[in-house]
This record gives sequence, structure tokens and C-alpha cells, in this order.
Amino acid sequence: MTPPATPGTYPYPNEPTWSRSEKAIARTVFDAALKRDLLEVIQETKQIANQMNSPADLWVLERYLTQHRKDIDRKYDFRSSLLTQVLGRLLCDRRVSEQELRGLPENRLEAIRSCAKVLSEDAADLHFERYGLVS
Repeated sequence: MTPPATPGTYPYPNEPTWSRSEKAIARTVFDAALKRDLLEVIQETKQIANQMNSPADLWVLERYLTQHRKDIDRKYDFRSSLLTQVLGRLLCDRRVSEQELRGLPENRLEAIRSCAKVLSEDAADLHFERYGLVS
């Protein structure tokens, strides 16, 4: 990425900069959600491993872990330019609550809520399309 033309400005003009305190709150929320997702994968992995009876089951487990690693890598990206969208996705997916986001300024919360709403509507539209339903 090339540096901004005006020193001291953010390279993404449509995304406001996050203050240190906002980033600290976002990091706490982000880390807690990631930890919950990883603990869920650990529990599911243990259940799959406990049910393994043949060598072929090992590759089922490997596919499961690979898919979840890719999903987590896609979902959790703490770059400042993506924080609103990432937190919006986590809110939409109910991986974080608005209570956890407490402390962020109202304009930041509104942007995250708005992103979550758009993602929710997109998911609903996809559901209607997939099953041939009329919205």
C-alpha cells in the first residue's frame, strides 16, 4: 500500500481512524469472540476424535480443522480499515453482543449496527433465493 499523499492522514478516506481507546475496546471484544470460536472448535474436535474408529476418520478430522481454520482466518482480521465490518459481522453472527461493544462512541456503534443489519438482510435474501421463496 502506498502512503497517503497528505502525511498524517489515514489512507482510507471513507473509514474514520480508530482512537487508541476505541482500538483497545475493539481488541478486547475481538479477542473474546475469537477465543469463544476457538474453544468451540476444540470441543467439536474432541468429540470427533472420540468417535474415530478407522484411519479414514483421521482425514475427516483434518478436513474439519482445515475448513474451520479458513473460516476463522476469513472472519477475524483486526486491520483498522476492516474493524467496522469485522465487528458488524461478529454482531450479525451473534458472536459478540452490543453489551460487549459498550464503551465505543455512539457513532461507531451505529456504524457497526448498520453493517450487521446489511449483512443480516443479505443473509435473508440469500436464504430466500436458495429456497425459491419470494420476499
